[in-house]
Amino acid sequence: MANHKSAIKRTKQNALRRSRNRAIRTKMKTYIKLIDAAIEENSVENAQLALKVAIPVIMKAASKGTLKKENASRKVSRLTVRVNKFVAASAA
Repeated sequence: MANHKSAIKRTKQNALRRSRNRAIRTKMKTYIKLIDAAIEENSVENAQLALKVAIPVIMKAASKGTLKKENASRKVSRLTVRVNKFVAASAA
């Protein structure tokens, strides 16, 4: 347990940041799961819509510092490729 005033403050700040980061990360994962669910349902429109909604959420997580910028870009890229492949496969 922290004994110094500055250490107590740092502990409080870390707890606040941790809870904020967890909330942002959970929200991001939820939107990614919506994309997965749309692909499982074979719904092209829902998959494209879920991707459009998920991209800003992922990029906002990067801007808040929860994710690194490169990590967020990689996630967006891979999700876009998955949705595009799904759309192409369902059109054929």
